[in-house]
Amino acid sequence: MKVHAVILGAGGYGGGELLRLLIGHPNVASIQSVSKSHSGQLIWSAHPHLRGFLGDIFYADIEWGTLSREGAIVVFSAQPHFELAKQLSYLESEWETAGIADRVTLIDLSGDFRLSEALVFEAAYGKPHPYADRLGAFVYGLPEWKTSELRGASRIANPGCFATAVQLALLPLRGLNLGFVAVSGVTGSSGSGALPSETAHHPTRAHDFRAYKALEHQHQAEMEGLLRGLDITAQLSFVPHSAPLVRGIFATIQLLLPERLDEITLRQRFKKTFRNAPFIRQVDGSPRIASVVGTNFCEIGIAVKGRSAVLFAALDNLVKGMAGQAVQNMNLSLGLSEKAGLWMPGLFPA
Repeated sequence: MKVHAVILGAGGYGGGELLRLLIGHPNVASIQSVSKSHSGQLIWSAHPHLRGFLGDIFYADIEWGTLSREGAIVVFSAQPHFELAKQLSYLESEWETAGIADRVTLIDLSGDFRLSEALVFEAAYGKPHPYADRLGAFVYGLPEWKTSELRGASRIANPGCFATAVQLALLPLRGLNLGFVAVSGVTGSSGSGALPSETAHHPTRAHDFRAYKALEHQHQAEMEGLLRGLDITAQLSFVPHSAPLVRGIFATIQLLLPERLDEITLRQRFKKTFRNAPFIRQVDGSPRIASVVGTNFCEIGIAVKGRSAVLFAALDNLVKGMAGQAVQNMNLSLGLSEKAGLWMPGLFPA
């Protein structure tokens, strides 16, 4: 199958990662990059690592009627929160007019359609959703959880990076009563996006470590959605931290095991849950961010002493936590190999 990819918001870090991965994807026949802030500029001016691979420019808009009449069309939205929600009605009208609506798969990398309830969204993101009647219309794109729903899906909401790490670690605990679950998450500065900010500015971050949005981070709503979806009874407390890293998410999850669950059974649950998950690597002890940087892998570790259990998850926030997971979702949606364009080792040392 030939795939024609369009990236909205291609000038940011997520857009750059999508370009890097799609360039090497065996099914991708063409890529068009849209960025209003970089319109008319060569792609490598924003993404210097792609010099020599892409000689194209960023476009301000797409002429949808000029896209190939053969193959699938996949639109990735790597725009900030609320942007796709504002544009969705217009885009779908444009696709209808161009006669391509039935060929478009839309994958959103923002938080616009991850949640299904308007009040939950407003509590998580601090303002009402601009297109609330479409909440719940997108498939939540955590491939290891929603595998069957993603096959053939035409509207996919990519999970957040913290949510991806935490949910993957909790996925094997389906149906358990866990009581209180404490989650500590660490992220690198690239999670703040390409535009400079006080929290991502190198001099204020390079030799610092701090918590932020304690008990108020928007990704907690996604984590709680997984708990409900898997019938896991738990009160979840999430505290994210800003670390002197460029890439990476590291999540530490502490809980008490139910009395009927011992370490052997817990490890068996993990092995069974991820037996067909190509991008999950179970490790002894603590995973390492350095071993997953640049890849679509998530490494998961377990430590148990008595009833106390600690789950660890490490991933690259721009790949498995963003662009790589979006490509994985595209592969599942179109019936391609799940590994296509993604099966590569990382760099070590990173």
